[in-house]
Amino acid sequence: MTYNKKNIEDVEVAGKRVLVRCDFNVPLKDGKITSDKRIVEALPTIKYLMGKGAKVILCSHMGKPKGAVVPKYTLAPVAARLTELLGTTVELAADTIGPDAKAKAAALKDGQAVLLENTRFDPREEKNDPEFAKELASMADIFVNDAFGAAHRAHASTAGVAQHGGLPAVCGYLIQKEIGVMGKALSDPARPFVAILGGAKVADKLNVINNLLTKVDTLIIGGGMAYTFLKAKGYEIGTSLFDETKVDYCRDMLAKAEEKGVKLLLPIDTVIAKSFPDPIDAEIEVATVDSDKIPADMMGLDIGEKTRVLFADAAKAAKTVVWNGPMGVFENPTLAKGTISVAQALADSEAITIVGGGDSAAACEQLGFASKITHISTGGGASLEFLEGLELPGIACLEDK
Repeated sequence: MTYNKKNIEDVEVAGKRVLVRCDFNVPLKDGKITSDKRIVEALPTIKYLMGKGAKVILCSHMGKPKGAVVPKYTLAPVAARLTELLGTTVELAADTIGPDAKAKAAALKDGQAVLLENTRFDPREEKNDPEFAKELASMADIFVNDAFGAAHRAHASTAGVAQHGGLPAVCGYLIQKEIGVMGKALSDPARPFVAILGGAKVADKLNVINNLLTKVDTLIIGGGMAYTFLKAKGYEIGTSLFDETKVDYCRDMLAKAEEKGVKLLLPIDTVIAKSFPDPIDAEIEVATVDSDKIPADMMGLDIGEKTRVLFADAAKAAKTVVWNGPMGVFENPTLAKGTISVAQALADSEAITIVGGGDSAAACEQLGFASKITHISTGGGASLEFLEGLELPGIACLEDK
């Protein structure tokens, strides 16, 4: 999908009430934010609007409260962090579309901001209920979607406000950046173009693989999903993760790669153990074997050293690299080496490097490589659907330029 959407600079915002859907679904521990990356990513849009004299009404979901008011999912920590980062008070409304939200939105002066309480505290949010969307829209003159991480969901606050609220609807800087970088990579990449896919399940990436095989020069497959491909090649994979229903699909993809002249790289050696680590970060005894020699009673849990070199060399020779999904059980220090080696290869590469959210993004951040990556997506699910070529409802609903 390539999008050409209006952004906040294409509308007059001075003195207007602007409803901004952000993705403030940040990780919390004991009520404290453990990573404020998603808040920081929203700041350029918020600062622009406040600087232009808009009255800014921020909204977001947090967690999965399933339509009930669950105190641990309050956005109070987000309001406090926004107040620190912006250097001006951002009050939290006690509700989303109730009397307090409406009173606080109405009382805003030019250049001020308020944060509405968790949109998912209302069961109508996830159902994209038109009445709920209209109530949200009634507080504002303009709608801005800047929540890329939620753009693949057609919820009331992501798509419904634009569909049912009758407001001009544009994107913020974060969505503009996400669709700009990823859109260009998929439609007009600098070549060679290499995609690296990992993660546990082939089923999660079926359509991504199919779509990328029409675009890339090299497709690299690691992680748990690689074992179904290895099985499709006739290898013994022991007790490794395996999706019996997808073997024929993997054979088809191997044939499609050959037919299209795409290099499809699979692990040539594998780190194995007797069983999955329990707990996940427990010490574990491992060995490394060639990928066609996994013993029947062992399971593959990471890519081996030879594979790390193979994958890193492919990444370093590329001009564009897209990576989504870990190479092994990344949460375990012993089984994180494959994922770390891919992150290191991207950090060392001179290519345009794009990391789809989720575990791959976490790996780059934890290892201190984030500043060396061209673009780390803020949305795991959204970036996957983008790579699939699917339309994202939270972006499709915005006005075209």
